[in-house]
Formats: sequence, C-alpha cells, structure tokens
Amino acid sequence: MKHLSRFLVALLLVVGFSNVKAQDENNPWQINIAVNAVDFYPTNDMEAAGITGKWFDEYFNVGDHYNILPTLSTISVSKYVGDGFSVGVRGSVNRIENYGDVKVEDLTYYGFDGMIKYNINELVDLGKFDPYVEVGGGYTWVDDIGAGTLNGGLGLNYWFTDNIAFNLQSNYKHSFEDYLAPHFQHMAGIAIRFGGKDTDGDGIYDREDACPDVKGLPEFNGCPDTDGDGIEDSKDECPDTAGLAALNGCPDTDGDGIADAKDDCPEVAGLASLNGCPDADGDGIADAKDNCPNEAGPSANKGCPWTDKDGDGVLDKDDRCPEVAGVAENDGCPPVARMTVTEITELDNLARTVYFNSGKDSFKAETYAILDKIAELIKGFPKEEFTIGGHTDSVGSDALNQKLSEKRANAVKKYLESKVSNKFTAVGYGESDPIASNGTRAGRAQNRRVEIKLDRK
Repeated sequence: MKHLSRFLVALLLVVGFSNVKAQDENNPWQINIAVNAVDFYPTNDMEAAGITGKWFDEYFNVGDHYNILPTLSTISVSKYVGDGFSVGVRGSVNRIENYGDVKVEDLTYYGFDGMIKYNINELVDLGKFDPYVEVGGGYTWVDDIGAGTLNGGLGLNYWFTDNIAFNLQSNYKHSFEDYLAPHFQHMAGIAIRFGGKDTDGDGIYDREDACPDVKGLPEFNGCPDTDGDGIEDSKDECPDTAGLAALNGCPDTDGDGIADAKDDCPEVAGLASLNGCPDADGDGIADAKDNCPNEAGPSANKGCPWTDKDGDGVLDKDDRCPEVAGVAENDGCPPVARMTVTEITELDNLARTVYFNSGKDSFKAETYAILDKIAELIKGFPKEEFTIGGHTDSVGSDALNQKLSEKRANAVKKYLESKVSNKFTAVGYGESDPIASNGTRAGRAQNRRVEIKLDRK
C-alpha cells in the first residue's frame, strides 16, 4: 500500500508538469487522482438486513459507515471521443473496517472498472463547474472474494485553471453475485487534462488553429500578422508593410484614402477619381495632364477653357459665326426671322380652307391657290418647323377615318415640301379631336379640316 501511494504521488508530479489543457477535441486525455471512500450501508441490501439501511439512509455518515484509506487510493484515465462523451478505466484500493453497521477486521478492497462519461456542459455551459454522469462496469474484490459490478454515478469538476480541477464523484456499484454486497464508492481528488497538439507552438491547438504550421495570434485563430498592423496576413494585401484596415492593410503615405500601390501620386494627396493625383482647378483633369492646371477647362481642350472671340456667349467651337456676334438659338449666328402671332393666326386660317374631294386625299381645285398662299407665307421663315394635322368627321369607321386623316395630312406635307425648305411633320388624328358637333352637317364640315401648327423648341 505504501508503495502504491508513492507511485501515485510521483505520477501526479509528472502529469502536473506536463503541458496540459482542457479535455476536449484538443486535449482528449484526462487523469483523475483521488482518495476513495467505500460505504456498504445506504444500499437497501435485503441480504444484509439489519446491517444495511434503506436507500441513501445516513448517506453522509462518514464516521460510522465510510471506509477511507488516508492516501491517494484511486487513479483513472479517460479519453474524450466526441460530442461530450469520454471513455476510460479506473483502479482503486481501500481497507474495509465498516461493513454497514458491523465492524470487521481489515479487509483489502480492490476495484477495476471501465466507464463512459457524459459532460453536461455539452448541453448547458456552466463555466468552471463541470458536472458529468457516468455509467460502466467492472470487477471488485474484497479480500479474495470478487464479482462483477454494474456502476452508475455523478461527478463534478471545478476547474481552477484550464488544466487542473478539484473533483468529487459518487458511484453506486451493484454486484452480480450475492457474496459481494452492493455499495457506494465516493471519490475526492484532482483532475488533470492534457494531450493537445500545437505544431507551431503558438499556444493554439491545431484543431482550433487556422494556420497550424505557422505561429500566429489568438485573435486571428492562430494565423500570423507579420507587419503587426492588426490585420492577419491572409486578409492583408500588403502583409509585409503596416497599413490601414480601411485599405486592407496597405499604407497611404499622402493620406488621401488611396493605397500607395494604387496611387499614381503617392506623395501628394489627390482624388480617387484621378487615381490619387491632384486637380487644382477642379476640372476633372489631373494637374500633370492639364495644360491649364489653375484654370478649369474641358478635357477636349486639354484642360484649358474654350474662347468666345465675338463675345456672344457661344463658344468658338460651337459658333457657326465665330467672328460675328449672334444668338445661341442660331448656333452663334445673328437671329433668323420668326413668325409673329399675326402670321401664325393667318397660317391657321388658311389651313382651315384646305378642302379635299369627298372621302379622298386629293385636293379640290380651289385648294391649290390656298396651299400656294401658305407656302408663300412660310417661305420667309426657313428655320420654322410645322406639324400638319389631319382631322375627319365621325362618318365611317374609326379605322377608315384614321387612315384618311393620315393620307390628307401627308398630301399637304408633300405639296408644301415641293415649294419650301421648311421641315414638316404629318400626323393623322382621325375623328378623335372634333372642334364642333358631329351631329349636324355644319359641325361635321368644321371637323373635316387640316391644321398647321408652328413647332418651336
């Protein structure tokens, strides 16, 4: 027994100085070293009636019922297998003096058990408190009598650090043979967990290290930040030169918000639209390419302003008469003649006397003289443009009237174009825009008309 205690102490020291972390996918191994207490009393053992009590009766009666060996008397080793489960084995020794309420001579106690544990923290995170449930089975001897047992228990680890915890556990061991009484075995000791792999030695285990072969930082899941600018190398477009997060880790010497690598003028603050180069006159042309860097001008004139020699407000490049002052409406040339209200009224009156043969787009004989008067009127205004609208009464189908109105408008257009150079647009309105009632002969006559309207932009 003395040698076993020394062995357990030595093992604790070896493990305690190991590089150990919490038991999980990273650190799958755990060793528990504890003192155990065996209690035969609160087991409701009918075979030992009068010696044992009901279930959990005097469960904490340490002085009368517990058998405790005052040394490290239990060791277990377990391995995490995933999803909160661990499997392992446990060995324990003790000395039996209390068999329920009966005192017995010192009997040796040995137990060897296998177990499956489930960590309740997998369901609810309780921080440093780490409760678990355990089931398993094994073989237990009291002196020379041994029998198989079915075990179940509850335990709790309280983690002082990531790797060392105080452990409490209570197991019930039910014997398969009458000659070995069922009993509780309680344990109190230390749990140590270890076994993590950290290839690059950065303190982050490989399973959680996004860069397991390169030493890195915890805030970047183990990946490096070579230039120390707070941006991990994999997301840093300039990993060897400290820069700004807004520029993906690249520097901006002139502070214009454009990374030096993309800045055509990295030493002088400029505009993003000009790849970081300045534009002193704000004309959208970089100073280096601007023939007039301090005077705004268009790119078509290499950054210099256009001239207006005649001072008419129409730039020389757009002025058809650059040496003579004119008006914009006439492209810089002197204004052209425009029809007056009186002339427009006369044109409208003449247009209403244009007559066609019934149901046709051919003119009545007296209409030609009217058309010639119209042509003569607008001849003096070559820049004026007109829309010729044809209209009908409601007699006949809509489709027929629409087609007839278009033909009549085009007939007038064709005749006038043969006489003058003005621009005409012909539109047929059919019977859609009457100016009098179609219910009377006089009204229908008024609706059969041509209108010539002046177009001015």
